[in-house]
Amino acid sequence: MIVLRSDEEIGSIRRAGQIVASTLAKLKRFARAGIETKELDAIAREEILKENGYPAFKDYKGFPGNICISLNEVVVHGIPSARRIKSGDIISIDIGVKFKDYFADAAITIGVGQISPEAGRLIEATEKALYAGVANARPGNRLYDISSAIQNIAESNGFSVVRSFVGHGIGLRLHEEPEIPNFGKQGSGPRLEKGMVLAIEPMVNTGTYEVEILADGWTAVTKDRKLSAHFEHTIAIRDGDAEILTEL
Repeated sequence: MIVLRSDEEIGSIRRAGQIVASTLAKLKRFARAGIETKELDAIAREEILKENGYPAFKDYKGFPGNICISLNEVVVHGIPSARRIKSGDIISIDIGVKFKDYFADAAITIGVGQISPEAGRLIEATEKALYAGVANARPGNRLYDISSAIQNIAESNGFSVVRSFVGHGIGLRLHEEPEIPNFGKQGSGPRLEKGMVLAIEPMVNTGTYEVEILADGWTAVTKDRKLSAHFEHTIAIRDGDAEILTEL
């Protein structure tokens, strides 16, 4: 069942989203060559707790980190570790926050130092795909209008969209109905209504869309080990344009 949230509930999700956004902004400043990904994880935890939130990913189904940090060929669910970031890496940072009883979730991908032209194009296309999806999150549209818009941007730039992981509803749980694929037929799927709260998250690869899960049971990598990028916002469907709840 897809839940329609009240303005009061959306207000709580918005507060969680503001904590996500401020934490992402801080990590973007610290994500430089030489830092360990577990150091970024510690910074994120401190920032989230300082704002009276809680890191939603910590111990979620056994995940060991406070946030997900995915480098280069890692699509999603990278575990923070002693790995040091290098110039030329691209880094996806995915953060979920619980505030009181409500959740918000967002992700960015950034380049460190001098990245390849292909990596730059991948990051740009993936972010554009996110906002194309958000632009289609309007009352009266269909769910897969979001999916189709994302797919069109990614594929028109010569990239592929991951099919094994999807966006989702969000609210009192981190993952709620509906699932939001990053591919689909325009004009199909459930009708969008005011009050829906969705986490839209394109994951886009330079090569195949196929992924593999590493032995740790979490880290998802591209099957061909080519680059992947990930952007995400939590949004609320309003009367007109969607409200992005995870931006400052």
